[in-house]
Amino acid sequence: MDQFLKAAIEEAKQGRSEGGIPIGSVLVYRGEIIGRGHNRRVQKGSPTLHAEMDALENAGRLPAKTYRESTLYTTLSPCAMCSGAIVLYGIPRVIVGENRSFVGEEEWLRSRGVAVEVVQDKDCVAIMKEFMEKHPELWNEDIGE
Repeated sequence: MDQFLKAAIEEAKQGRSEGGIPIGSVLVYRGEIIGRGHNRRVQKGSPTLHAEMDALENAGRLPAKTYRESTLYTTLSPCAMCSGAIVLYGIPRVIVGENRSFVGEEEWLRSRGVAVEVVQDKDCVAIMKEFMEKHPELWNEDIGE
């Protein structure tokens, strides 16, 4: 398994252990993780703190060049909000752990020049499947249903 996807999965598991939604993300620049995050909507009572947003926040303020040379790894297909941030900061590549649970704005990202690769990782699929079965109300809240 890709070490960076593995790190995103570790973030997802951390989020779940905190009572949150198990989605994780890492931002990678030149082979180094510069930002890690997980969905903290439940933990922080936040409407916007998705895993990708948390990873960007934890990376801190960066020069535009850094974003343009980075890859974002996320355990689940990014939603419209997170996809907007990806495009806004010019992140050229996104690796998605799985999109069976939720298909976000992958086509829109591609239409904006972002390379999106979905790997259908079995661990990502299993984590979300179990969570959705045990906590459908949290899952529906997270995706806006």
